[in-house]
Amino acid sequence: MKLPPLSADKLAQLIGVASDIALVITHQGTVQSVSVGWDELAVLGCSDWIGRPWADTVTSESRIKITDMLASPSNGQRGRWRQVNHPSSQGREIPLEYTVLQINDKLLLALGRGMEAVASLQQRLIESQQKLERDYQRLRHMEGKSRILFETATEPSFTVDGATQRVLELNPSAQALLGQGTKRLQDRDVLECFEPASHDEVLSLLRMAQATGRVEMGRARVLDHDKEVTLSAKAFPSDQGAQVLLRCLGQESRPHQDPQESDRAWMQEALERAPDGWILADRQGVILSANAEFLSQMGAISLAQLQGQPLERWLERGSVDWGVLQTNVRQLGYVRNFATELKTFSGLNLAVEITALTLSDPQANWMLYVHDIHRLRQTNTPAKAAGMADSVAQLAQLVGRMPMKDIVGETNEMIERMCILAALDLTRNNRASAAEMLGLSRQSLYVKLRRFGLATDKDH
Repeated sequence: MKLPPLSADKLAQLIGVASDIALVITHQGTVQSVSVGWDELAVLGCSDWIGRPWADTVTSESRIKITDMLASPSNGQRGRWRQVNHPSSQGREIPLEYTVLQINDKLLLALGRGMEAVASLQQRLIESQQKLERDYQRLRHMEGKSRILFETATEPSFTVDGATQRVLELNPSAQALLGQGTKRLQDRDVLECFEPASHDEVLSLLRMAQATGRVEMGRARVLDHDKEVTLSAKAFPSDQGAQVLLRCLGQESRPHQDPQESDRAWMQEALERAPDGWILADRQGVILSANAEFLSQMGAISLAQLQGQPLERWLERGSVDWGVLQTNVRQLGYVRNFATELKTFSGLNLAVEITALTLSDPQANWMLYVHDIHRLRQTNTPAKAAGMADSVAQLAQLVGRMPMKDIVGETNEMIERMCILAALDLTRNNRASAAEMLGLSRQSLYVKLRRFGLATDKDH
């Protein structure tokens, strides 16, 4: 490209527009003049560079690059760009990229452009890489913990390929139960570990676990044993496709067992296989144990995810619900059909009813039964729906007799009354808990109780 002859001012202006910074430098490296075209470089104090060696304006690690560029300037050809860092008055370093052109035998022209965007991208790349490394280390630690739990578990456990039913891994307890080594059992069909009569049950259990994503329970007889065990199956994803964790939770035949121990074993098995969830908790509400159905309701893979956790953490209304349960159990010894919602591991809420009672053991632990409310909906919903329909019908009869504004006011009062009644029912007439549940002060609740004719002598 050919340009017409330009004056010195025009040339300087053109250079300033084409680059973020331009320096006229002697062959000895002394800055003679500076032109800055980027306002962000004001923090460098470029006007103070005149008369100073160019190498003194950069950081120590960049000086060798300055020396190289001064020693081999470009003679009109495409020059090599080198990144250097300038210290700023704000304490941070400003990265710039320079190329040096030879003007004549005495002077050089250094053209620079800002590297802030590139440096920002580089910093973000470094931070992303560090985050990936931290995540990888965290996953490695989790994998190590899972491996330890799997290897040291007293329950015989298998990892089974979901597509082929091949045994991928088994822990020492499973090897002891089957009386065979790992090499002989790995990559075999898991059905070969059970009696032929139990094959259909095991296969159905594996398929159901993959279809539902929940913890599924079943019974099967181990090969060459007279012991029937309770099986728990839970599917989980992996790099190799879907896999199933198959655990043997208990054994049915226990020879020479004490009758009381046998009764306790049968009761334990009944609770473990119950269609409703149950929880054993201490007096502070810390979960000690739970059955497979409750794990399924919560979407938990193992009891370890819930054990030692306070129950109120998983209740939708947290301390409010727990306070109501705790107060009533202490006063009455039990609570029946307390309606609330569980916060599951999937992030969704599950509507449930909880029945709680105090056990007569020395620790006075609690037993809580958790009913999935969807199973009760068919019996409970019609009556509630009919009551709502009657209220709506009564409101419809007011059309033509009252202005719509007054009808809407009646609707608001009806809804307020229903909410207060529901809160009192949930809290077993505990006024303080009901007020907290409704988001009202206790005084406001008493005012509304008197307005709707729900107040008792104690409320006055």
